[in-house]
Amino acid sequence: MTDMKKGKRRYTIATRAAKAEATRARIKASAIALYCEGPIEDFTLDEVAQRAGVAVRTILRAFPGKEALLYDALEELAKSGVPLKASRPGDVAAAVAAIFDVYETMGDLVMQRLNDERRHPGLKPLLDQGRENHRSWVKTIFAPCLARERGNERAQLLEAMVVATDVYAWKLLRRDRGLSRPAAEAVVRRMILGLAQQREQSDGTDTLAELVRRRQPAA
Repeated sequence: MTDMKKGKRRYTIATRAAKAEATRARIKASAIALYCEGPIEDFTLDEVAQRAGVAVRTILRAFPGKEALLYDALEELAKSGVPLKASRPGDVAAAVAAIFDVYETMGDLVMQRLNDERRHPGLKPLLDQGRENHRSWVKTIFAPCLARERGNERAQLLEAMVVATDVYAWKLLRRDRGLSRPAAEAVVRRMILGLAQQREQSDGTDTLAELVRRRQPAA
């Protein structure tokens, strides 16, 4: 009988913990959903509670306040994220397609976070980590091109490729200019290939386009 009571008590504690964690997850998901619809200032804990199906006091038992709730939710979202598809270093088309997969899924949310950064300094560590992750990805995926450079030239080329593949470039092409995804990807590929070809031209060697042109029969 004693063992049965202990087993039941352990089961009850585990069940309560699971329910509490499920409630926390639902609260965080509701906060993220509201944040996707507008800045932090545009929604209240009452709205989070209504969407999550809980009372405000339940939220405050789990989180100190709205910003703490949102930062916790965003950090978890950043850790899970949308994984980049593996692509061979130097494969520009595959790399651009992979980064666009992420931006098409989370680009608008990332832009919202960037817009809120100045007003809410608590977002900066998350955003800085995202910036560093993107930079590391560029270093890896475009390593063959970067390897041809040294010193300041290499640093400048890295910065240019980081900018060309940044979420701001995606936002400008897809949201501001209204380009289709294939058209936007083509622009980014052109920028990256153009950066690589400038290096070839500065060495006095021929670009691939020039070699092809020379092999065409004269009219």
